[in-house]
Amino acid sequence: MAQVKVNVKWGKETYSDVELDMSQPPLVFKSQLFALTGVPPDRQKVMLKGALLKDDEWGKAAPKENMTIMLMGSAEAVSVEAPKNAPTFVEDLPESEQEHLDTKRFGSGLHNLGNTCYMNSTMQCMFAVQPLREALHKKGTAAGGDPTGRLVSATSELFKDLENGGAPFPPYAFLMALRAKFPQFAQQGAGGVYSQQDAEECWTNVMYALREKVKDDDGTAVVDKLFGMRTRLTLKCEESGEEFTEDGMSYTLKVNIEDKTAHVSEGVAVGLREERERTSAQLGRTAVFKGATALTALPPYITLQMMRFFFRRDNQQKAKILKKIPFSLEFDAYDFCSAQLKQQLDAPRAAYKEAQDRAIEAKKLAKKGPAAGAADSTAAAAPAAPSADVDMKDAAEAGAGASTSSSGPTGSTTKAMTGKYELVGVVTHKGRTADSGHYVAWVKQPSDGTWVCFDDEKLTVRTEEEVLQLSGGGDWHMAYLLLYRAIMADVPAGGAAGGSGEGAAAAKQGEDAPAAMEAEAQAGGASA
Repeated sequence: MAQVKVNVKWGKETYSDVELDMSQPPLVFKSQLFALTGVPPDRQKVMLKGALLKDDEWGKAAPKENMTIMLMGSAEAVSVEAPKNAPTFVEDLPESEQEHLDTKRFGSGLHNLGNTCYMNSTMQCMFAVQPLREALHKKGTAAGGDPTGRLVSATSELFKDLENGGAPFPPYAFLMALRAKFPQFAQQGAGGVYSQQDAEECWTNVMYALREKVKDDDGTAVVDKLFGMRTRLTLKCEESGEEFTEDGMSYTLKVNIEDKTAHVSEGVAVGLREERERTSAQLGRTAVFKGATALTALPPYITLQMMRFFFRRDNQQKAKILKKIPFSLEFDAYDFCSAQLKQQLDAPRAAYKEAQDRAIEAKKLAKKGPAAGAADSTAAAAPAAPSADVDMKDAAEAGAGASTSSSGPTGSTTKAMTGKYELVGVVTHKGRTADSGHYVAWVKQPSDGTWVCFDDEKLTVRTEEEVLQLSGGGDWHMAYLLLYRAIMADVPAGGAAGGSGEGAAAAKQGEDAPAAMEAEAQAGGASA
């Protein structure tokens, strides 16, 4: 029997019907116990028929159905004696420890638990979405006891641990919850070693779970508000002139890579084009319909997936396209929007450009000195360019293309979408196939704009120039997932583009979002 249900007695606590997979090494079971009790595997003493259970083999006394297993170990922090030596100053620490102190404010690293860099990099990048963290703090702990709920709760706890900063730690509980909800991430290769997985599949599946459980106060999925792009596909038959439209919601923009693709924006345009065969009512037969998808409402965050992997039949692997595809620190979605949404974005974009021009002029005057500043006090007192920060209130209002205010005092302003986005996270891959190699996260810190590379447990400060070098063209790390955050503009209250027309009419599309996200989860990164 590969799987049995056992009872675990830990002190005064008893856990009933704990599923135990005999095909997995005992360390996996100990990780389950860690998720239940908080006792780390290295501090567990598991008694099985009077014998101490090892990490790598079950031994002769195999567990049986309904057996009671004794667990000993404390979930509390191990007491540490007061230091007997004189205090050690930072300057006296080894360079490696000094580096850890320097990066502690950026969060914590995550230990690799055996080909789990795909998971570590995905979650470090997802952690960069501050509104998602806030929503998980409010709703994540009460997500329920089913596999989806446990994964959501584990995500919430993982984010809390990352926020605390400090030394790297092993994300046992999250890994077990991920594999329980999505068994494909428990796939094993030769020798029983867990296989490398696709980071994009991890991202999409975790988002799918969060979408199901984490709702805003109005009942709308937080994932929809933060990442959902409302779309309209328009296809036309060249033979008959027939045309039809199809509304939907997407959570990722695909960057298709062709021989002529020279930039991310070109790849997005290719990914939005579509050619489909369907029955023509006028022709009475199947005909080719061609067209493209336009965005009808923009979210606060946009995820771009570089379609670098394709399935090779000869070796049954997801091979990698190494072509260099440059990307920018800013992504402009304007050209991919519908005509009506473009009209809604025009005024905020003009306000954003005007604010940028004023800020540039103010910097020039500041360099010239006080005399020049006094000569043009208006320019010198100009406000800085609009912030790119997005909170949940902005997210709730951003679906129609801009946040709105029906009324307000004279001179008051409100935030509006511009269609422009700034890069805040990158998941990169180094290697020749999706199921091998190494994944790393690069995250822009909201506090000071510093870029930090999260390579499992190691944190390294990087520059913008180094981030832009992740465009591919060789065997170095290259961008696979790009996370962009909306740049908002200050516009007069009541004068921003409203939520009427196309954006409001598409509101019901959120009901169809589960199917759209499930399709993306199944598609993964295998198609180019």
